[in-house]
Amino acid sequence: MNIQTVITEHALKTLECMYLVRYTDEKMSKLVRQNKGGTFHLPVMGHEMIGVLSALALKPGVDWGFPYYRDRSFAVGLGCSLEELFGVFLAREAPNHSGGRMMPDHFSDPQLRLPCQSSCVGSQFLHAVGMAKAIQLRGAPEVVYVSGGDGSTSQGDFHEALNFSSIHKLPIVFVIQDNGWAISVPAHEQTSGGNIAQMISGYADLAIFSVDGCDYTETTEALSQAVLKARSNLGPSVVIAKVPRISAHSNSDDPKKYKDAAACAIDLALDPLPRFERWLLEQEVLTQGELEQLKKECFERVEQAAVAADLMPFPKKEEAATKVFAPFEVAETPTTPGAESVVLMDALNHALAEEMERDPTVVVFGQDVAHGKGGVFGITRTLTDRFGKERCFNTPLAESTIIGLAVGLSMSGTCKPVAEIQFADYFWTGVNQLFNEMASIHYRSNGQWNCPAVIRMPYGGYIQGGPYHSQSIEAFLSHCPGLKVVIPSNAADAKRLLKTAIRDPNPVVFLEHKALYRQRLFCARPEPGADELLPFGKAAIVREGTDATVVGWGMTVFMAVEVADTLAKEGISVEVIDLRTLVPLDFATVLASLKKTGKLLIAHEAPRNCGFGAELAARAVEEGFFSLDAPVVRVTGKDCPVPYCKDLENAVLPQTHDIEAALRSLINF
Repeated sequence: MNIQTVITEHALKTLECMYLVRYTDEKMSKLVRQNKGGTFHLPVMGHEMIGVLSALALKPGVDWGFPYYRDRSFAVGLGCSLEELFGVFLAREAPNHSGGRMMPDHFSDPQLRLPCQSSCVGSQFLHAVGMAKAIQLRGAPEVVYVSGGDGSTSQGDFHEALNFSSIHKLPIVFVIQDNGWAISVPAHEQTSGGNIAQMISGYADLAIFSVDGCDYTETTEALSQAVLKARSNLGPSVVIAKVPRISAHSNSDDPKKYKDAAACAIDLALDPLPRFERWLLEQEVLTQGELEQLKKECFERVEQAAVAADLMPFPKKEEAATKVFAPFEVAETPTTPGAESVVLMDALNHALAEEMERDPTVVVFGQDVAHGKGGVFGITRTLTDRFGKERCFNTPLAESTIIGLAVGLSMSGTCKPVAEIQFADYFWTGVNQLFNEMASIHYRSNGQWNCPAVIRMPYGGYIQGGPYHSQSIEAFLSHCPGLKVVIPSNAADAKRLLKTAIRDPNPVVFLEHKALYRQRLFCARPEPGADELLPFGKAAIVREGTDATVVGWGMTVFMAVEVADTLAKEGISVEVIDLRTLVPLDFATVLASLKKTGKLLIAHEAPRNCGFGAELAARAVEEGFFSLDAPVVRVTGKDCPVPYCKDLENAVLPQTHDIEAALRSLINF
């Protein structure tokens, strides 16, 4: 096949896909107006060429795509089924997609390597970077494509993605479809200097292409160079394509409120479809008759796809709350007798090393985790020396990068990321990536994708850390569906639970209490063996008793044990339960204890208002009301930040004497 034939076939395929996208757009708009199914429509008119050409520059099923929600043309160009796209639009049970769980144009297709996409503007950039890092780690000749609108370049995640991909010279192509508007905000109010290329020009090893996204030759050449650079392991590129947004942002938007008639006329005149038709006719790639025949065939294909989609079943209502977690079970293994005792920080370090030895896909990263430092608490010490800088590496000081990177790495199927956030107090800048993205991927993809990632975070007070090194964030985490939340209180549990977390196919937040890292009196335990695991959702009865039940986690477990030992000298029998995991929660053990004692005290160091203790108290009343002989009591931190001064910290965080006083009052009720 000669080069002219290849060019001709490429041009005709581009035109065919552009027609399919345009007619799909028009059909969806009509269905919305007719109230025949879909209620939300994101028009693509004006963006057809850049998306299609981007798809045709890749190898379907080999390369990876992270298109944003106005990139239906990329999905069509890559080979997504029109019937399925209409099925998603009509909220039907379409194969390879979300099964009615996501809005239209949030593409997901495992066969085409399109991971489940999000509504959060710009969050996909870091996922794509994580995927590109996974490709680099295994040395595969694959490329990652990620797109966004010009408004997304104002997001911090965009700049964090450029920074990381430039540092690591990742095989990734960013495509920005610049239509000059972020919904109603014009470029001069959105972008410094109004020029995206100039704004990002400082990133080293980043190739930047500014093109007319409606010019077939210019855009094809830029994309070809960017993809070749990525596939040759020479680093990232950004293609900034100027395109018109001919219609509204969405069906709920009215551009007449912010765009004048002249601006609308200019955009209409820049329509890439008639412009491309004229060019093809001038180049004699096809005749007018052939063009009209292709238009007719594409129109009929779209109409048929819409009819077929309307026959797809609706998702089953009884399955609406399913697939929050990927299935996973492990059995508890017997502990090794006679082992030497270790403290919690050493148990965690050993667990990481053993899992990295067992599973070559485990990678550890975060702030200061690599080389000689091994984390600010030394948990990851020696890992870079033992396993290399590719498996234990530092990241920029950017929590959104760390968690977003973990999302992309985990979806590759070839990496098991274990990320460290230096302090739980600082994870808030990554909360979108954790709550909106990582936690929900398995659910919103209808079980097609999952995120087997572990996010380790030191948390808690009692170390005179002040407001920014003392937070207990477990209640926030437990409120987010799709996250597992683990809080070990001793070295043996910590090692076994971390191993379980690394083997779990779901995202796990692993909270490690800073004040317990080196604590020998309370936390040191005989070290479990390399193959010993502890299943999630299994609380421990640390001390048996009959007069009252105390439930805690982390530091409060040992306070409760100390109090129970004191009261035992007076003949008062207190049962102490360590939850160990909050999600999944072993409430059955709490209920069984409550039936025995009739009294319940919950102790945690997080603030009282809406703390996890409130959930436990509510469930105790709902499920164990007839076992209660007294009101449920909570001993918690005060509803204020944790202060730096030790006397003030002690006044704010619960102390042993607070638990003792509350227990005496409860028992005497």
